[in-house]
Amino acid sequence: MKVGAPANKPGRIIVQVLLVHLLLLLQSVHSQRSQNKLNITKPGQNIPALTVQLRRVGHDDTVVLDNGIVQVTFSSPEGVITGIKYHGIDNVLDDEIKDRGYWDVVWYEPGKKSETDKLEGTKFEIITQNEEQIEISFTRTWTISKRGSLAPLNVDKRYIIRSGVSGVYMYGILERLEGWPDVDMDQIRIVFKLNPKKFDFMAISDDRQRSMPSMADRDNSKTLAYKEAVLLTNPSNPMLKGEVDDKYMYSMEDKDNNVHGWISSDPPVGFWMITPSDEFRLGGPIKQDLTSHAGPITLSMFTSTHYAGKEMRMDYRNGEPWKKVFGPVLVYLNSVSPKESTLRLWRDAKLQMAAEVKSWPYDFVTSEDYPLRHQRGTIEGQFLIKDSYVSRLKIYGKYAFVGLAPIGEAGSWQTESKGYQFWTKADRKGRFIIENVRAGNYSLYAWGIGFIGDYKYDQNITITPGSEMNVGPIVYEPPRNGPTLWEIGVPDRTAGEFYIPDPYPTLMNKLYVNPLQDRFRQYGLWDRYADLYPQNDLVYTIGVSDYRSDWFFAHVTRNVGNDTYQPTTWQIIFNLKNVNRIGLYTLRIALASAASSELQIRINDPKSGHIFTTGLIGKDNAIARHGIHGLYRLYSIDIAGNLLSVGDNTIYLTQTRSIGMFQGLMYDYIRLESPFRT
Repeated sequence: MKVGAPANKPGRIIVQVLLVHLLLLLQSVHSQRSQNKLNITKPGQNIPALTVQLRRVGHDDTVVLDNGIVQVTFSSPEGVITGIKYHGIDNVLDDEIKDRGYWDVVWYEPGKKSETDKLEGTKFEIITQNEEQIEISFTRTWTISKRGSLAPLNVDKRYIIRSGVSGVYMYGILERLEGWPDVDMDQIRIVFKLNPKKFDFMAISDDRQRSMPSMADRDNSKTLAYKEAVLLTNPSNPMLKGEVDDKYMYSMEDKDNNVHGWISSDPPVGFWMITPSDEFRLGGPIKQDLTSHAGPITLSMFTSTHYAGKEMRMDYRNGEPWKKVFGPVLVYLNSVSPKESTLRLWRDAKLQMAAEVKSWPYDFVTSEDYPLRHQRGTIEGQFLIKDSYVSRLKIYGKYAFVGLAPIGEAGSWQTESKGYQFWTKADRKGRFIIENVRAGNYSLYAWGIGFIGDYKYDQNITITPGSEMNVGPIVYEPPRNGPTLWEIGVPDRTAGEFYIPDPYPTLMNKLYVNPLQDRFRQYGLWDRYADLYPQNDLVYTIGVSDYRSDWFFAHVTRNVGNDTYQPTTWQIIFNLKNVNRIGLYTLRIALASAASSELQIRINDPKSGHIFTTGLIGKDNAIARHGIHGLYRLYSIDIAGNLLSVGDNTIYLTQTRSIGMFQGLMYDYIRLESPFRT
């Protein structure tokens, strides 16, 4: 029969129709199999929906949630995750230890030793249950009889399993009622300890990925200057022998800490912590914290004093009430076929992270304490900078950070730890928009690269459900008394532009050998100062020296042997062609970090009385913890003109505290201003 000719046999039509349907079915199955290799059809849309189920096991002391992709087991009513079954692995967690997937808080009453509370529940409840989603709750109510044994908090830990989603969402609602005892809380987090027989490759960014030592490797290693840092002497993977491992080497700024985790090669499976929003974190966008590290361990850090010290702690006094929602975050699991590169798992995890960010705030969270999109507000505007010594015209606040945080003074956001914060980055013309802000009262803050200090809008900002606010152009005038005579560094709140030495060849982490931007993460760099300056301290000559090669990244003590350390005094030599003897010069010193240190400043005579001292400052410990910054501090110091001379002058910077190797400062930027226009 010719194509297109009328059919003269009805049975042939039926056969042709059946063949067409069979071909379409085969194509659909083949397409679905291809799409399901990574358990997603496209970012944010997971594999075909299966009914979500909940089972109670034993004497109701175990709860199992199962959506056909992942199966999550909880102890009840404690709410500890004891198992996650996925893709042929009975438990991706370490089933040889008790604590595998849990919340905890480090807390103490003032003047008493710190305690760790696992926030275990005493009551189990089903919040939502249907074919599409199950949300469960494990709660604990605090009473005065529990004082001293449990953190004074009401606890509500929530977990959500959704149809077609390859993972489990989790969030917590913590609350203090008015009149409860004084308490400090240093850390709140979720911890997952993975199966060490499966997971041995860690990825926290595109260029920070590597095979990792096991906990057994660490236990059999040589402890270095502190317990977290070890030298691997006989690891199971011989390629790691002679390297240094330290969990703080894998810290990250919160603005970049959206996805991190582990990869198993057999079977090829990924375990990822995805954080779609920073609103429930603390300390602003560049607060640093832990991610994943040897164990294998993956963390979701909500609050901590890391890279900040006790200035960051959550301290409650005089019966102060408080309530906050932490999360949701997503534990996401994915897989590829054994023939494919396991690095596809990282790429897919990033795509899933982007989909979660786009979906924020989630529309499936049922707690009344979690506002949905229509219950939030938006603010926009344009950030400008006015510095007449730089430009006669206002300057665009190019790529500045602009944020809403609890009401406070300029810069207070970096130690604020109790409320919510919402940050964005302005575009090249300083335009910004902050969306999905919880209703409440805030201050509007801003700061950025290229100028010193902190901006705060002069009025409080009130966000109401559905509100849209435009503050228009806002103008920041950075601290300035006169024109710049000279400057050292770049005002960016880090010491990253300064000279970072090579590590000791016997104390290296190979991950950070090549990337220049991460050289500061190597171990022992603080001791390199004494190698470079064994007798005399750093001398920097304006107009001759280059801060990229001649200014050591950290102003540390000098190790003179036998666990003895000396204060160090750096010099800045500069030439003045004329001097205003009756005027005031201004020295601006921006610090990127301080750890149990004191900076004293003298002019032209190292034995004279200091004209300025910071006093004892800082507990951020960024030098020891491989950070390039901690908390930002800005000092403006008046220098009387009669202390200066025509010709060469010297400013002496002395870090006076010298009990140990980790005391010191990191400078962000130094500038000397003249009292008059030139």
